[in-house]
Amino acid sequence: MLDIVIEARKAALAPGMDVKRILPFRLHRMVGPFIFMDHAGPVNIQPQISSNIDVLPHPHIGLSTVSYLFGGQVMHRDSLGVEQIILPGEVNWMTAGRGISHSERFEDPAVLASGQLEMIQTWVALPEKDEEADPAFDNYKPEELPIFTDAGVWMRLIAGNAYGLKNSVKIHSPLFYMHIVLNKDARFGLPTEHEERGFYIVKGRIELSGVSYPAGQMLVFTRGVDPVIIAKEDSVLMMLGGEQLGPRHIWWNFVSSRKERIEQAKADWAAGRILLPPTDNLEFVPLPQDKRAQGNPPPEALS
Repeated sequence: MLDIVIEARKAALAPGMDVKRILPFRLHRMVGPFIFMDHAGPVNIQPQISSNIDVLPHPHIGLSTVSYLFGGQVMHRDSLGVEQIILPGEVNWMTAGRGISHSERFEDPAVLASGQLEMIQTWVALPEKDEEADPAFDNYKPEELPIFTDAGVWMRLIAGNAYGLKNSVKIHSPLFYMHIVLNKDARFGLPTEHEERGFYIVKGRIELSGVSYPAGQMLVFTRGVDPVIIAKEDSVLMMLGGEQLGPRHIWWNFVSSRKERIEQAKADWAAGRILLPPTDNLEFVPLPQDKRAQGNPPPEALS
């Protein structure tokens, strides 16, 4: 059955940069191991204020961030010394493990002013055995990601396995993540091999069991349900899911199976024990003074 429909909510990522926040949601915090999902753009910002939306260096623990662009470009710099221009169709998978910091800067004002920038960012929680793994960053080019086409259907496997497709993106638990484009009237189904599955409607409108769902909604399903997805207009979906990992605590940019580990990460960032990117270390995001329960991320949550 359809477990839940999640409406994207507006969240402020930076001054002048609002995003659609899909996960976490208070009634359904994760889909498989995916614990966070933001949809940014299309962004249309005047050049004189473009520097205001840069995401300054900030920390993560206990998760992998996944950046996927539909258009535009982003400059990634992290505390491992990696500098990577993120381009459309690539997979940029950063595993925080025991701790990493990174920045995301939008260094081409023309891209922002033209409305080209559009991206999805997700966090994938790590299994307990990998929460303290060494941090890492990997960039995968579009040609490394398998594509399948059929009548009215185009899909790219971003990570994991689904529909008989696999790729070499390094993951830590069973999951799948896909970019799917459907032409009007195309029919599509969910992969059946995963415990929990969902899809976010980026563009367009789909129909399921006679009910129409617009862009900006995520639909989540459990195993054993095989609905027929009908595109009522040209549509773009981000489909994801996998094995559930158990409860996770999330506060700001920190994810862990243990509350005390979140507290340690807060202290480490405040004390400067998590290094800054060596080529982007003149400014950073300070630890928020948010006092809410650790189960509720403050609105400043960054990706």
